[in-house]
Amino acid sequence: MSYSSPIIPDPAVQALVSYLEHDAQPAIVLDTDYNILAANAAYRRQFGVEGQPPIGGKCHRVSHHYAVPCDQAGELCPMRKAWDSRAPERVLHVHHTPRGPEHVDVELRPILDQHGEVVAFVERLTSIAVASAQPQQRGLVGRSVAFTDSLSSLQRAAPAQIPVLLQGESGTGKELFARALHLGSPRANGPLVVVDCTGLTESLFESELFGYEKGAFTGALQRKIGLAEAAHGGTLFLDEIGEVPLAMQVKLLRLIESGSFRPVGSLRTVHSDFRLVSATHKPLKEMVAAGSFREDLYYRISGFPIRLPALRERVDDLPLLIDSLLQRMAGKTAPQVDGEVLKLLGLHSFPGNIRELRNILERARLFADDGVIRAEHLPADLRSGMDNPQASVRRRNKENLGQLAQALESFDGSRSELARHLGLSERTLYRRLRELGL
Repeated sequence: MSYSSPIIPDPAVQALVSYLEHDAQPAIVLDTDYNILAANAAYRRQFGVEGQPPIGGKCHRVSHHYAVPCDQAGELCPMRKAWDSRAPERVLHVHHTPRGPEHVDVELRPILDQHGEVVAFVERLTSIAVASAQPQQRGLVGRSVAFTDSLSSLQRAAPAQIPVLLQGESGTGKELFARALHLGSPRANGPLVVVDCTGLTESLFESELFGYEKGAFTGALQRKIGLAEAAHGGTLFLDEIGEVPLAMQVKLLRLIESGSFRPVGSLRTVHSDFRLVSATHKPLKEMVAAGSFREDLYYRISGFPIRLPALRERVDDLPLLIDSLLQRMAGKTAPQVDGEVLKLLGLHSFPGNIRELRNILERARLFADDGVIRAEHLPADLRSGMDNPQASVRRRNKENLGQLAQALESFDGSRSELARHLGLSERTLYRRLRELGL
């Protein structure tokens, strides 16, 4: 394992350094002042930058380009938590890597001496493959705090068998989250079967979910395998489960509890082994209280609830989402977006969430004859945002602590020049520097 001064004198820690060199998972050893003392071969392969060895650098500078520790830049710091708890801590961060920003699952373990004092830390890093922190043509994208919180919960739940309930407004990407849960699970090589529960009558829902035998009803000309059986070995995703007819909920409960069911018109029992993921935009707890959703079914499906943020809660992700959606629509011929458009979209509340954003961009790009989407290509109600001064104030000077910490690390000019670079007054800059403890 690569290391250099300062060397930890504790022989046990030095033995750990040698052991980690052969670990397949990227790992670094840190002292109590955030300095990287050692980095194993897996870390150097995955996160190392040629000509810039991490040894001797501060972990927050190497991973985040922050001038200060993560907790001072508005993020959770696993070292701070592990120091206080004397126990392993785990967080999800966006790290700078040779491939650009990536979501990384960080586990930090304190190393204690014979007196129970912390002498070092081991940090293990796992790149998250089911979501991207930069534009991509498929899957989940985002890096805002609200998005990362949901992704962190997804990362915890994915490897387990526990039923997951995705809760969020319509258009927040529940099917994408369900697919990410499936891909992050041990069942990733099995099928992901989506059941859209919207608008199905009781009889149609039963035949779709459980299948039917030939001659079970008029029009049943041959046997059909149900979606529950098709999900065997994989994941069954019940989208908008709040729409399931009350009379069908008891049969659905029996399916979830036993994994067995009878196809329509059949006496035989079919068994299916699947992992359950459900989603809804409806307030299921209120529906339980009103008697329109079974309480026992609610507790069966909601073993691990995950709340998906509305787009208005993750405005910082707008440029990333816009680039990704345009790439998905038009590939290499995707148009550019004018700065005024970004400003106007940032003022919009997006009641339809990402689905609404996609529709807006799909329409606007048809007007972008020169390859640039401009304000006049947006719907009239969006253009009226230019006349909303209160919303403009909310967006003005939106630099957060993390962005400021990165700017401090990379900017060479004076503080007054830095203020001009960030579009801030010097007074505002100094106030934010005080928030960083500088």
